[in-house]
Amino acid sequence: MNGETDGWQRLDRRMLLVNPLQELVKFLPALLGLLVAGTAIGGRGWQLLAVAVPVLLGVVRYLTTRFRVAEGRVELRRGLLNRRTLAVPVDRVRTVDLTAGPVHRLLGLVTVRIGTGTASSREEDALDLDGLPGATARTLRAALLRARDPLPGGTDGVPGPAPTAHTVLRLDPAWARYAPLTGTGLVLLAGVVGGAFQLATTLGLELSLRAEDLPGTDLPVAGWLAVVAGLVVVLLVVSALAVAAYLLTSWGLVLTHRPGAWHLVRGLLTTRETTLDDDRVAGVVLHEPAGLRLAGAAHLSAIVTGLDRSRPGSATLVPPAPTAVAAGVGGEVVGTSAPLSAPLVAHGPAATRRRWSRALGPAALVAGLGVVAWLALPVGRWGLTLAVLALPVAAVLAHDRSRALGHALVEGHLVARSGSLTRAREVLATRHVIGWTFRDTVIQRRAGLLTLTATTAGGDQQVTVPDVPRGRAVHLADDAVPGLLHQFLAP
Repeated sequence: MNGETDGWQRLDRRMLLVNPLQELVKFLPALLGLLVAGTAIGGRGWQLLAVAVPVLLGVVRYLTTRFRVAEGRVELRRGLLNRRTLAVPVDRVRTVDLTAGPVHRLLGLVTVRIGTGTASSREEDALDLDGLPGATARTLRAALLRARDPLPGGTDGVPGPAPTAHTVLRLDPAWARYAPLTGTGLVLLAGVVGGAFQLATTLGLELSLRAEDLPGTDLPVAGWLAVVAGLVVVLLVVSALAVAAYLLTSWGLVLTHRPGAWHLVRGLLTTRETTLDDDRVAGVVLHEPAGLRLAGAAHLSAIVTGLDRSRPGSATLVPPAPTAVAAGVGGEVVGTSAPLSAPLVAHGPAATRRRWSRALGPAALVAGLGVVAWLALPVGRWGLTLAVLALPVAAVLAHDRSRALGHALVEGHLVARSGSLTRAREVLATRHVIGWTFRDTVIQRRAGLLTLTATTAGGDQQVTVPDVPRGRAVHLADDAVPGLLHQFLAP
């Protein structure tokens, strides 16, 4: 058989440039070793081999990769000695993502990732068409989504005019000011510091910190100024890294909606386009971590059934932005703003006491350890400072967590909110609830509380309502999905 008779097609020829480059990057450490060995031996053969092998592998990968859309399936065939064929029925396609890295964008190519909602995260099980011309990729995406859904044109099978897209959100670059209030900068800084320590270890440098090296009360004024200056520098570096990461991932973000689907485009160096069906969007999560909350900001993600969870950020709809903006988009996604603004039902005194005990217990332990460290170790007054601060900080967190805890059932949506440092308001359409889990610990049973979990096929596959009074939890579940728990209710 050949490509002209059975429908098999090769990827774009420009991948003959991309594949060898990808192989070079993949085998870079080994290639550097070959180059060094070749230089030491004095022969050019090793150096030529170091370049020729990745180029050959890239060419072979291009020649042995084909795809087709036929007989209601999307098929991908790849491999030379160990040939694999992946096939996905069109009616099982859940998402079609388009991604273009810097090299792909330079050549006008796009990677098409077809998601089916499978739990497998192995790279070899992913159906990625890498790469197709941009126009071809968008045509394929439209064809797959159209083939899976009924035609909008009428009963004669003729498709109607393309529905008009409505722009829901367009990124304001000024929102990057919220980036330093997230943990992104700290994570990036930790990676940089970890890499520096690894490099120091490789070079044989010894980095250590002793207790007596910590600044105590006898540190001169110049020393304290140096410490403060160092903290300011770290803060500036963390902020700069966070802003850079925000702009790289969210630049040019545009969220649009047309009847039947949501479409999200974003990215500076790597552009990504994600399409989410209305029927697959089960709800939203309004994330309000402490830093963003103090600045009146939040970010929004979607609870989507069948989403490829191996790709982080797939469900992010709104990056850190003003809370009113994120909540407004959430209201449009779920069809009503009420679940994101309605007052919540408090869980009562028992749940409040549990918030306080869970916060003050560990804090008291930390305070005790701080006092012991102050008395027994040469750490100056740092241990005492830790002991003094632990309990007040824990009290503030306990009060904030008790105020945040609540739930509601609003216009066909289950709403749950909890947390302080990582507060989140989860909104799940009750039609997407497929089961309930009631769980309690010994301490919860004594307090008459339990944790109610609504299971769903989207997102983290659950929405949890912690520390609900037992009787209220059962009635909440029955009101949300009438009849599902009928056999467990007392007559």
